[in-house]
Amino acid sequence: METSKITGERIKEYLSQGKRFDNRKPEQFREIVVEEGVSKNAEGSARVKIGKTDVMVGIKMDVSEPYPDSPEKGNLVVNAELLPLSFSEFESGPPRFHSIELARVIDRGIRESKFIDFEKLCIKKGEKVWTVFIDIYTINHDGNLFDAAGFASLIALKNARIPKYDEKEEKVLYGEWTDKKIPLSKNIPFSITIYRIGNCLVIDPTKEEEEISNLRLTISISDGTVYSIQKGGTKELEVEEFYKILELAKRVEKEIFKKLEKNLK
Repeated sequence: METSKITGERIKEYLSQGKRFDNRKPEQFREIVVEEGVSKNAEGSARVKIGKTDVMVGIKMDVSEPYPDSPEKGNLVVNAELLPLSFSEFESGPPRFHSIELARVIDRGIRESKFIDFEKLCIKKGEKVWTVFIDIYTINHDGNLFDAAGFASLIALKNARIPKYDEKEEKVLYGEWTDKKIPLSKNIPFSITIYRIGNCLVIDPTKEEEEISNLRLTISISDGTVYSIQKGGTKELEVEEFYKILELAKRVEKEIFKKLEKNLK
């Protein structure tokens, strides 16, 4: 169900006074709860809840050929499944726009930040490399899937182990792991999404708030350095407002790092 016009007007009125229905400030996240190791069959996994929004991510690895333009580098594939159980408007079947966009935004942030050291995933130049699969599943959608999926992906990658590989048989021994982790850099690309509702900038909207937003920017940022930006929504963005959003993202990133630091060591 869409947010009613009356509810939308009340949300905007509250925000103009620096308030929200759940007593948060416009720049404040809901409670973030992290659970690691939620799948015994995945190489790494994590479940992140932001308020009532609930997302699970699993990491799988396979050995395959490298891409022609990067014969010495491993591969990355990100998939997002917006499950019908998580929201009434999500449907089963082939990926649709929203799931494709979610997967691409997460992919771009990880890839552009060089969070994964793909060169260390090379087994034999031009022939064999490790491919990292990030599979995102929505359990419940109450706004801000981008950040929940982004946080869960980082944590799942951080705790993932590389499975054993039988070079003679050219076979991955699933269910048997080495003591090696996926090679990661110190650049931790947090996904910070800022929404504009009326004339206010909002962090971590609920579904009601998200539905009346006319602009969205998802910024992948690590220690103040921006690696990727994805715009959503139907309205244009002024230059001054863009820089204001960047400064907000930098402030929020520091707070999120403190909250998730223990999960990303």
